[in-house]
Amino acid sequence: MKELDLLKKDWQKDDHSFEQVSEIEIYKMIHKKSSSIVKWILIISILEVLLWTCLSVCFDSDEYLEKIQHSEFITYFEVLNYANYAVILVFIYLFYKNYILISTTASTKQLMKDILKTRKTVQYYVWYNLAMLVFSLIIGFIIAFVYNPEMEVLKEKIAENNKVMAITIGVLFLISLLLFGLLWLFYRLLYGILLRRLYVNYKELKKIDL
Repeated sequence: MKELDLLKKDWQKDDHSFEQVSEIEIYKMIHKKSSSIVKWILIISILEVLLWTCLSVCFDSDEYLEKIQHSEFITYFEVLNYANYAVILVFIYLFYKNYILISTTASTKQLMKDILKTRKTVQYYVWYNLAMLVFSLIIGFIIAFVYNPEMEVLKEKIAENNKVMAITIGVLFLISLLLFGLLWLFYRLLYGILLRRLYVNYKELKKIDL
């Protein structure tokens, strides 16, 4: 933002200054920075998909389902996985569309609208991924508890003592909360910085538009 700050200082100089910078030049600078930020959001989202794909290959759920002798769930998980990828690809398309819109926008008002639209799209994307994490954890815990033969000992203890159930639920809740917190922090660092910079650009455009 150093270049923008310098432009603003020049713009605020005396009207007779030969180095005075017009609103149009400031707009061009903000436009360029906004376009660059949205491009990085698009690039990061694609890299993120590649990362999760690599992790899913390394930690294959099919082997676990075959191990507990319930391979009939594999088809359901494959359908869920394809549906999840389809939703993520839609978000990536929207990021690309927002990048094209911002890159070609020619008016201050439209650029402001596109910035707000991009921020909302990223926020929806983050909340979708967090919701999918919670959903996956719940399904995973249920399958492990109901169908994994190794859980028989725990089931017997729960039947004998209700405190064991309370402790088990508490431990699962803490694990879920920890994983949710880590993923939220991951997205906070990954996209939060870019969204804050984008919002700074929006506020600067708002000043110009007044």
